[in-house]
Amino acid sequence: MDNVGIVVESLDEAISFFTELGLKLEGRAMVEGEWAGRVTGLGDPSVEIAMMVSPDGHNRLELSRFLKPSVVADHRNAPVNTLGYLRAMFAVEDIDDVVDRLGKHGAKLVGEVVRYKDSYRLCYIRGPEGLLIGLAEPLSNR
Repeated sequence: MDNVGIVVESLDEAISFFTELGLKLEGRAMVEGEWAGRVTGLGDPSVEIAMMVSPDGHNRLELSRFLKPSVVADHRNAPVNTLGYLRAMFAVEDIDDVVDRLGKHGAKLVGEVVRYKDSYRLCYIRGPEGLLIGLAEPLSNR
């Protein structure tokens, strides 16, 4: 997999949030022109993107802010059982610390932090703009 894409309204808030989660900003750019319209099927799009990379350099998250055409659907408040792509799960070393730190960026727990067998402590949070993010702390870290 090359990357996962998330459409946002505020690129700066999303970058700040995912930086707190441990990703690094790899770069920002404008995506527009005839080729972009051909690949997306959106005619003449103008999109500002930010590419975030995981600490190990193997995974990327593309954050996109559409200037044109405007966004046509909003799934930010969709529950966990909604059909389609919905969330990304991030491995963390200390889930309580991460939840506290992300709370300073407006994140809120969806339910609660729970233990899954002897494998993980897990939770879902809503980040900026209601983005659904999963956190997984391997219990072998404790």
